[in-house]
Amino acid sequence: IKFARENDIPFLGICYGFQLAVIEFARNVCGLKGANSSEINPNSSHPVIDLMPEQRGVKIKGATMRLGSHKVIIEPGTMAHRLYKRDEAYERHRHRFEVNLDYLDILKEKGLRFSGKSKDGRRMEILEYHSNYFFFASQFHGEFKSRPGRPSPEYYGFIKSCLNKKMGKAKPNF
Repeated sequence: IKFARENDIPFLGICYGFQLAVIEFARNVCGLKGANSSEINPNSSHPVIDLMPEQRGVKIKGATMRLGSHKVIIEPGTMAHRLYKRDEAYERHRHRFEVNLDYLDILKEKGLRFSGKSKDGRRMEILEYHSNYFFFASQFHGEFKSRPGRPSPEYYGFIKSCLNKKMGKAKPNF
């Protein structure tokens, strides 16, 4: 992820890839040494990815993830909005961990943009880094809704960006 970000190579992160992109950015752009997910290191000095609050008391983990289709509000004027061509989408989820809102300000201040959020605005669903040609990640699994001839917008955008960059286009064309 760091190599892709530093060398402006198109990057797409899905679910855990979204979380790892946040961790990489927190460590290497925000300067938060030891930034991690509390899933990986429960004693992290900077748990930028943390267990969802409603999961904290769960002892038996079976079927307790955030599962199924949830509304994502997409910010106008963003790459996500250009890809989805609408203000909201329903995407399928399968996770227990999410962006720790205590770190939201520093992540945004350093240039990470959360262009898709849950309907209450408390869950970060899509991230973009505008300093790069295509740096895009989603907490949800867009592939769960992809169909032949109708790929998920983020997968379409990633492939199209790879092709556009290879062809020397100044910015992705979608």
